[in-house]
Amino acid sequence: MPHSAPDFRHRSKLGELMDEPCSRDELRACLRDLARVNRWTMAYRPLLHWLDTFLDVLPAHGEPLHILDVACGYGDGLRRIEQWAKARGVAVELTGLDLNPNTTAIAAEASPAASKIQWVCSDIFAYAPRRPVHLVVSSLFTHHLADEDVVRFLQWMEQHARLGWFINDLSRAAIPYHFFRVFAKVARLHPFVQHDGPVSIARSFVPEDWRRMCAAAGLGNRDILIQSFVPARLCVARRKPK
Repeated sequence: MPHSAPDFRHRSKLGELMDEPCSRDELRACLRDLARVNRWTMAYRPLLHWLDTFLDVLPAHGEPLHILDVACGYGDGLRRIEQWAKARGVAVELTGLDLNPNTTAIAAEASPAASKIQWVCSDIFAYAPRRPVHLVVSSLFTHHLADEDVVRFLQWMEQHARLGWFINDLSRAAIPYHFFRVFAKVARLHPFVQHDGPVSIARSFVPEDWRRMCAAAGLGNRDILIQSFVPARLCVARRKPK
């Protein structure tokens, strides 16, 4: 755990423990605690509200709404989307993609037997969807990337997402950084989460970062919506014109 606060004017280059090789059991325990934090902080709320805005443009002729979750982690986000779709009677095809084969295996084993989510192990930049993707979503993924790779990811989503895409990530600021350092210790979260949580915040973004990277990807301010959500979330949404 870093003891001195980073300079929040710039993204930190500190590394995260969960990006390093570890056992499947260690990774499972870490991802499980991250899912707990997501529940406690209502981290799914921004994404689910955004999904509701597409209920008027669902695919025609009974085609399922294909949603791709990039860097799906424990899979809790996609399982929550599956519940959202069932509650609204929306036919969906859900794909969870992650670079780490242990992660996709953990996500699959954490899912109910009745779940229809497909788990795929691949690098996003090498992934060619077999079926058209309507929506691409990601959570706590982009802060792991260098700026130039965030731009590549934005361009990949623009190319492949027919209806739009949604990035759910963190906001770089001192208050959530210091708060999470204390909270993670008090809650006795996994050591990886205690270390990586504050680092993730320090590696994350402010709105100007997103405007700059979206511009580099060919997107103007009118093409995207940047919104902050409590606690410490900064989301970027794109709904393509009809």
